[in-house]
Amino acid sequence: MNVIGNKYVFLGCSGLLIAASIVVIGTLGLKQGIDFTGGTMWQVTLGDERVNADGAKAFLSDELKLDDAIVTPEPATQSFLIRTKEIDEAKHVEYKAAFVKAYPNFEELRFDSIGPAIGSELRSRAIWAFLFVLLGISLYIAFAFRKVSYPVSSWKYGLITLLTLFHDAIIPTGLFAVLGYLYHAEVDTNFIVAILVVMGFSVHDTIVVFDRIRENLRLERSAKFDFDALVNTSVNETMARSINTSLTLVLVLVALYFLGSSSLAYFTLTILVGTVFGTYSSIFVASPLLTMWRKR
Repeated sequence: MNVIGNKYVFLGCSGLLIAASIVVIGTLGLKQGIDFTGGTMWQVTLGDERVNADGAKAFLSDELKLDDAIVTPEPATQSFLIRTKEIDEAKHVEYKAAFVKAYPNFEELRFDSIGPAIGSELRSRAIWAFLFVLLGISLYIAFAFRKVSYPVSSWKYGLITLLTLFHDAIIPTGLFAVLGYLYHAEVDTNFIVAILVVMGFSVHDTIVVFDRIRENLRLERSAKFDFDALVNTSVNETMARSINTSLTLVLVLVALYFLGSSSLAYFTLTILVGTVFGTYSSIFVASPLLTMWRKR
């Protein structure tokens, strides 16, 4: 496959996806979960099939005075996911009693309540963790390829890896902005963990391709060799391995998405989308950028 010969097509597709992701993030924004803003996430079953999301919201507003509550039905568990302001334990007990009185078969599946100060601290730590991971990975790649300085400097390997990781992180984030707008999907600590998992998997895949390029450079004896052809050969030598490895993970994630818990659906979807684009970037983005940078 002539990856390097068609590099502008592959890079153009990635560029369009990145631009679209930035636009939707900028216009729609990201809906932050209670992990970062503080509040309460409450999942309950009422045991009454006649009550829909509007009925549950009316009960919260009329009986419990929770006018700002957002109610989302969870068909898989026949429950409702309630997002509202922070509820302390005394109010929690009081509200449960009100639910039980109105709906005798009421059952609580989940209750998480986080104060705004803790949420702000978690958000700050998540951002710093994300930045340190990016910096650490780039420095590690530059160090690992320190003996390969020709025809591309080792620090460029690190910087290109950083660009591909941005590619792999921004596209799922753009998708999440759309899901947040359409389905109230929230960015929380699970989302951060999912992005870090994607980055770890992606950088591993990129290193495999770069490592094959490094090995082929060591075997090259000619004084004047075609670097583009060498990179293209290296990519093709590792392509089957990259796709097959990713495919095993993708199959597991697809099964988890459709058969697993609904509470982990967005977490699974983020890793799934990130894995697909991470594999794409290691083959069709990182190596073409290497050849383009070398010519500058």
